[in-house]
Amino acid sequence: MAAVAGGKRVGSKAKRHFRPALLLLAVGITFAIVAWGYLVLAAIDFGADARHDDKSSAWLMLAIASLGAMTCLFLAFLLAVRLARALGLVSGPEPRPERDPELPKGGKRAAR
Repeated sequence: MAAVAGGKRVGSKAKRHFRPALLLLAVGITFAIVAWGYLVLAAIDFGADARHDDKSSAWLMLAIASLGAMTCLFLAFLLAVRLARALGLVSGPEPRPERDPELPKGGKRAAR
């Protein structure tokens, strides 16, 4: 029997280094969340003004603030997914397998 050397067989750990792309994503998420909060508060104020004074300009500003808030929250979620992928927490979808060019289009019943 051959003698087995003792000890761990572990590779060296990769050094962690500063990645500016991750910082940029984190700053973008923070900015989008802060803007979302501000726009939600603005929409609430415009809604209160519109209900009490029945101003058409307040209704318009309410609609604009609401759309802006939805856009900021969507952007924050989008950037959060990119950050999670960059950190390796989640992976993207698997690519579809290549289709055989010899097979007819339309599945297995198309050749009948």
